[in-house]
Amino acid sequence: MSINLDVIRQKLNALQSQQAGNKNIWKPEPGDNLIRIIPYQHNKENPFVEIYFHYNIGKKALVSPFTVGESDPIVEFSDKLKNTGSKDDWVLGKRMEPKMRAFAPIIVRGKEKEGVKFWGFGQEIYQELLNIMVDPDYGDIADLTSGRDITVTYLTPKEAGNKYGKVSIRVKPNASIATNNKEIAQKIVKEQPNLSEIYPCNTYEELKSALNKWLNPEDAGDVSNDEINKARTAAIESGIIKDTVSEDKEEVDGEVEEKQQEKPPLTKPKTESSSSKTKTEKSTTKTDPKVDDLLSSFDELLNS
Repeated sequence: MSINLDVIRQKLNALQSQQAGNKNIWKPEPGDNLIRIIPYQHNKENPFVEIYFHYNIGKKALVSPFTVGESDPIVEFSDKLKNTGSKDDWVLGKRMEPKMRAFAPIIVRGKEKEGVKFWGFGQEIYQELLNIMVDPDYGDIADLTSGRDITVTYLTPKEAGNKYGKVSIRVKPNASIATNNKEIAQKIVKEQPNLSEIYPCNTYEELKSALNKWLNPEDAGDVSNDEINKARTAAIESGIIKDTVSEDKEEVDGEVEEKQQEKPPLTKPKTESSSSKTKTEKSTTKTDPKVDDLLSSFDELLNS
């Protein structure tokens, strides 16, 4: 029996794509890390991208089509659990909802020539960044000519005295230009990876299959009404919930985020119109005549 080279090529391409994606994702190293959030080439109106992940179904994280406002069979099953009238089922249903991670394109100071990376963070850091962006004392910290660098501090679990470590941020008080190097400027505005290609959404059928296999490891048949008890049992066995649910914190890639006692129901993301976006005052700074040519290049690149 001869080897099917097309299958080998497909496997190789998939591995190469995964490795390339990993290289474009940045995680802070222990201690202080200096970065700059920059405008997202594929959506210049908003540097932040929200992606919803299923972390507890199967062996790897799954990207929910909920990210782009489409139906997700795991969310549908989660809703089914929450409507049984059982407190334990409601808790399980909440745990099965996809978890949001926000991402922002950045350049890492001292490593600008490596190009644009994506920094992923949880709700606590995300809310802090949004609050800074709408604060007129800071304004658009992602602006290429008058934005601000950010110090990202990562404490290891040992240093933080907890299981997961701790991430915190400090925005620099002085506005600055993102770069005075034309090669790096080109990377910033013309050579950014597309985050949707790094984290493509799983299809409805893929998620349905993953859910069925999780509920019935030996049977990938359709989910039926009696699967609720199986879901509860599977969730306890896989560690999503305990027999007595008492957890008040969850891990999100090195961040420990407090859970609210009551969260609003999960709703599909809506496309934000330009008229509904909050306008903020941008901080202004005088630029050196030597960088006027670069600023013109920024304008040309951004408006092209």
